[in-house]
Amino acid sequence: MPSVNALYDRYKARGLEVRLIAFREPPDLVRRTVEERRYTAPVLVDQSGDTTGREYGVFGPPTAYLIDRSGNLLGRVVGPRAWNGESARRLIEQLLAMPARK
Repeated sequence: MPSVNALYDRYKARGLEVRLIAFREPPDLVRRTVEERRYTAPVLVDQSGDTTGREYGVFGPPTAYLIDRSGNLLGRVVGPRAWNGESARRLIEQLLAMPARK
């Protein structure tokens, strides 16, 4: 998750939104984990896993969804990624350069 923190910290001022979602975990454990690992992006809790699983098809972390400025799903990535690598930076730069569609 350090690469997600770095990505979020680098691009949040330019409009990048990142949400970390903890599911099937008690809120107190999530809070401790966030503090211990120093996550900087907002963390949402889906304790039952119902919304995360049924609505978004997430059944195992990590899963990333790429959504444009208009809220359209562009893609889904399952599994860990190096979000601080050059290819990830290029992708984020391209997404941030896209205008909102109506």
